[in-house]
Amino acid sequence: MADKTDILVIGGGIAGASAAYYLADAGARVTVVESEALLGFHTTGRSAAFFAESYGGPSVLPLTSASRGFFEQPPAGFSDAPLVHDRGALHVFTEDQVDRAQAQLADLAGAVSGVDMIDAAEVRRRVPVVALDGLAGAIDDPDCWDMDVAALHQGFLGGLRARGGAVRVKAPVEALDRVDGVWRARVGGETIEAATVVNAAGAWGDRVAELAGVRPVGLIPCRRTIIVFNPAKATVEPHWPLVFDLAESFYFRPESGGVLASPADETAMPAGDVQPEELDVAIIADRIQRATTLDVPSIRQRWAGLRTFAPDRAPVIGFDPDRPGFFWSVGQAGWGIQTAPAWGRLVADLVLTGAVSDALAAFGVRADAYTPRRFAEAA
Repeated sequence: MADKTDILVIGGGIAGASAAYYLADAGARVTVVESEALLGFHTTGRSAAFFAESYGGPSVLPLTSASRGFFEQPPAGFSDAPLVHDRGALHVFTEDQVDRAQAQLADLAGAVSGVDMIDAAEVRRRVPVVALDGLAGAIDDPDCWDMDVAALHQGFLGGLRARGGAVRVKAPVEALDRVDGVWRARVGGETIEAATVVNAAGAWGDRVAELAGVRPVGLIPCRRTIIVFNPAKATVEPHWPLVFDLAESFYFRPESGGVLASPADETAMPAGDVQPEELDVAIIADRIQRATTLDVPSIRQRWAGLRTFAPDRAPVIGFDPDRPGFFWSVGQAGWGIQTAPAWGRLVADLVLTGAVSDALAAFGVRADAYTPRRFAEAA
């Protein structure tokens, strides 16, 4: 006999967990299935974990802004620990990037409070190790936060279970068919029936679509590399902000007495358990030593994760135009953590009511900005 649920969410990372939380909160029966033994193994658990409204571009900004209130004041009982801690961010730029920086600031100023431009002297006062050739200044985002990804993820999952939802691990979807208006999923030799399937499978989103007989949207999984190191010749101050370069060729911040850094790489590759490549590790070490006075004598930690983009680099959230009951929630790229509350709520809004709630619309969230229909129209 098949297990029955209202909504089957495929994928137990932050996309699936946040959507399932809000769906269950609205009264739906929800089951989450995850192929791995650990939830959030591939991307959620490997995030650099920061919140910055100045990061992500115009398609992401409404979802990020709409998530801020949740992080500042989570629902009662959601987490025993704070979800965020003050950090601040600087987007540093050189003399030949001034026009680009001014344009980016103009785009942000109308939507993100507190952003401003500071000069090179102020950049060096705040982060004395910055030594970028031709440094002209930075866009200052004082409201950037460090995030506790584990607390956020577990809060969503715990809230889902408290609302009667179910979570299955080591439960890969082996087949997915729609019969008489109901989805039938074969999961680990068992069958689950649901009126709606939410595809929150991240880098595997197109594979899930193919199982369901749905045309893929063309997702592009990309490797992102992160290292942590302890400089031997400099003291790392824990209050330093997160520092990006405007061209997004690196970022760094203090981390547990050392420095966390990334080359902001986006190397397209098949979905899988990605590992850092020695070349990428060498690239970020070199970029840090060129842009700062920090030395990188040895690497304390290194890891890589997947950022999965849609072809147009915007989120994909909405019902498939050709396959009833199949809902896309993919393309989070590197912004899935900072947008998780609004993203999850948007999924619940569209699945259950077909319309964006007033709470999200107030931040400029629009369903048509994320609909998968755009790929069918472009075909």
